[in-house]
Amino acid sequence: MDLEVSARFHEDHAVVTAAGEIDLYTAPTLQTKLTEVVRDGPANVVIDLSRVEFCDSTGMNVLLAALKRIRERDGSLALAGPQPPVRRILEITGLDTVFSVYGSADEALGRTG
Repeated sequence: MDLEVSARFHEDHAVVTAAGEIDLYTAPTLQTKLTEVVRDGPANVVIDLSRVEFCDSTGMNVLLAALKRIRERDGSLALAGPQPPVRRILEITGLDTVFSVYGSADEALGRTG
């Protein structure tokens, strides 16, 4: 399965949306987009995972590398809307305590309703 990745900007945040599966073959697509956003965009990033059905260790490593780069810029990175299989991987690996995890991108951006 392919991975589609897009970015949009909202005030002082970038929202990166991924859809599909993040694995050894598709993770470079996410990595490329995150590198662009971190280099060119605001320091605060939300990664919307609500349409990601699977994420393996390669994908988790891409997320961790992005977190490291963003923290070096004194920014923040939040994960939004992980589906149960992705949330389970975050919990098993303990990464749910490393990342700020929200139910939706709107919640991560501090919006209500």
